[in-house]
Amino acid sequence: MSSATSFRAAVERWDLESIRELLAPEVVFHSPVTFHPFVGRDTVSQLLALVAQTFEDFRYTDELAADGAHALIFRASVAGKEIEGIDLLRFDEQGLITDFTVMVRPLSGLVPFAQAMGEKVAQAGLHTTRS
Repeated sequence: MSSATSFRAAVERWDLESIRELLAPEVVFHSPVTFHPFVGRDTVSQLLALVAQTFEDFRYTDELAADGAHALIFRASVAGKEIEGIDLLRFDEQGLITDFTVMVRPLSGLVPFAQAMGEKVAQAGLHTTRS
């Protein structure tokens, strides 16, 4: 099973421990909400746990693969607003995720997501590389 397939299966089960094991120790997470990234397995794992609490009816709908990168396209709801997004994953030679970029549309769905996540991230004490 490829790393991308393992990641998708873990997310679809919201198996946070399996997701954590697929992250490189110094993974860089580019959020659709912050300019500066979140860095490190522990920080990104905590962040993804908060995302799991925020998304409703999350499901992957498509995926695209390219040399060294994998895109998982998803749909979910946040506060009754439908969103569509992409998890863009880049892997190292051990198959661990080293770079994780999330893009979300439309703005009408991104705003309530950003508000909900902002509060949760602040309460959890998580910080980007520039806080």
